[in-house]
Amino acid sequence: MIDALVAPRKTLGRYEIVGEIARGAMGVVYKAQDPLIDRLVAIKTVYIGQSNAESDTFERRFFREAKSAGRLNHPNVVTIHDVGKSEDLAYIAMEFLDGRSLREILDSGVVLPPQRIADIVAEIAEGLAFAHRNGVVHRDVKPANVMVLASGAVKITDFGIALLPTGTRTMTGNVFGSPRYTSPEQVMGRPVDGRSDIFSLGAVLFEMLTGRSPFGGADLNGILKQVLTDPTPPPSSHNPKLPRAFDHIVAKALAKDPAERYQDADEMARDLRRYDKLDLTTTAPAPLPALEHPTDQRAVFIPDIPEAPLVPARAAGAQPWWMRKAVWGAAASGVIVFAITAALLPRKSNTPATPAPLVATGGSIAAAAAPPPASLTTAPAPAPLPRPVAAEPARLVAAEPVRPVAAEPVRPPAGPAPAPNPAATETKVAEAAPVSAPAVAPKPTGRVVFAVSPWGEIYVDGKKRGISPPTKELRLSPGKHAIEIRNGEFPPHTETVDVNPDEAVRITHSF
Repeated sequence: MIDALVAPRKTLGRYEIVGEIARGAMGVVYKAQDPLIDRLVAIKTVYIGQSNAESDTFERRFFREAKSAGRLNHPNVVTIHDVGKSEDLAYIAMEFLDGRSLREILDSGVVLPPQRIADIVAEIAEGLAFAHRNGVVHRDVKPANVMVLASGAVKITDFGIALLPTGTRTMTGNVFGSPRYTSPEQVMGRPVDGRSDIFSLGAVLFEMLTGRSPFGGADLNGILKQVLTDPTPPPSSHNPKLPRAFDHIVAKALAKDPAERYQDADEMARDLRRYDKLDLTTTAPAPLPALEHPTDQRAVFIPDIPEAPLVPARAAGAQPWWMRKAVWGAAASGVIVFAITAALLPRKSNTPATPAPLVATGGSIAAAAAPPPASLTTAPAPAPLPRPVAAEPARLVAAEPVRPVAAEPVRPPAGPAPAPNPAATETKVAEAAPVSAPAVAPKPTGRVVFAVSPWGEIYVDGKKRGISPPTKELRLSPGKHAIEIRNGEFPPHTETVDVNPDEAVRITHSF
């Protein structure tokens, strides 16, 4: 495209073309001589072959951005000397830099030591911080726009170029010019500030440390999905020899939410300058990317255990009720058996043994059990045992036989149930729900397939449902739905679709 539009030339304005430095998506970069002050300059051209209205809009924006960038006077920002227009080309004349772009260095396979990487990125951050303080956001920070001079100095180039439109009516560089270095807010068409440049610089730092981009999708949809939603692995997962401080710096720069990033590029530069002295023990971990939908939080129910009746919590060390009941029952039974045995056995001496006290109960007597301990007085007394009226042995034989009472197995007490525990009752009610519900046939749905270029926010019946790309299709209930696709400054695209069950409707739109 550029090759066909930009013919070879010997001059551009007052500048004499010496040679061609590079060709890009927006135009050609020339090496030229300024005869007015006899110095070499680099001239970046931008093709503006548009309609009259578009050309006027372009020129106003072009000169406004060039004027803003021309105010920047910083050691790490390229100096702009002049701006102009020649026929169908707009151009910016800037200082000629003797060096290589960071893109060329990375592509050459050179492995830079961590200290040198930290120095280079810190210089870029300091240049960006100066620009941000002067109200200029770069919007297209990437290795190709960073020059490393023969002296070792670092310069940022192409300030303001990212906002310039081209003849294709797309905002080259604003969203898709450099997708692997684009911030989430740029992808979504939201307003950007200096924190967007910090995100892009974090992607550059990751690539310098690992030799690969943090967003390595195979196509545009895959790249944008990773930029918007996927967490970025730490650089040390690719290069275990790296100091862990770089993991912290990269994670903070690449946070999806601008509020979680470095709020000032100078702050990032300071961390890079002292990466070997960062105290990571007091540094909070990088936040996780926000989920598109909130987590489904369900109540956790404790299963009902019949062996453990619902009773108020007891003090530490106290015995449960059923243990106290068992102890009391065993003690009472022992006393009764002992009393009966003492009464029936023949006496071995003239001194009568002191029997257990007897209590008359309607024609029979019963041995009165010793009073239980105070701690056991809450249990009911046992039923009385039948005995003959007289205490004489001969008459005891003729009396109704006495049946020893065996200790009953431990079981929950009879009588009224203890007061219900409201929380436990709620738990039991929840658990009493049927295990399975009757199967409900799923409601039929239809598909709406999207092919949006370059991108757009999708609204269905007034509710946002995603961004395409990466969203390719949505399932909607049958019937008519109002579809609206929005993209930044362009007029929104609206249409009504009639969705039928198990059928697909395709929407294709280019802004």
